[in-house]
Amino acid sequence: MTPRVRPARVSDGDALADLSTQLGYPITPAEARERLAAIEGHPDHALLVAEEDGRVSGWIQVSLTRAFETPVQAEIAGLIVDAAARGRSIGAALVGEAESWARARGCLALRVRPNVIRERAHRFYRRAGFEIIKTQHVFEKRLG
Repeated sequence: MTPRVRPARVSDGDALADLSTQLGYPITPAEARERLAAIEGHPDHALLVAEEDGRVSGWIQVSLTRAFETPVQAEIAGLIVDAAARGRSIGAALVGEAESWARARGCLALRVRPNVIRERAHRFYRRAGFEIIKTQHVFEKRLG
């Protein structure tokens, strides 16, 4: 069965929070709703969910990156499929929709930066046609 992929809704807050927590980024349903409201309807961002039998089984966030030195491209900021639903091509359906979203906005590339410890994700992205183009470190400075 192919999942239905659609834009996330504020009413998906509970499922989005649960899935984000499975990904290793715990948030409450209220925080999920607040974060979704901040990007909902923004032309440079999309949070899409996969739905099976009325239940959210995964989500993907894709956004445009506008770096001066490169043509416009899109980046997957996060992708998670419920642990109980893995192996049913839900991730592939979500990536396919992210690719369509990026193409519709004139993007020439879709990037993703999975953590180096997520070996299963690396295999998934390679099967989906992604190639490693560089390695890098991510630095962060807390501002608050």
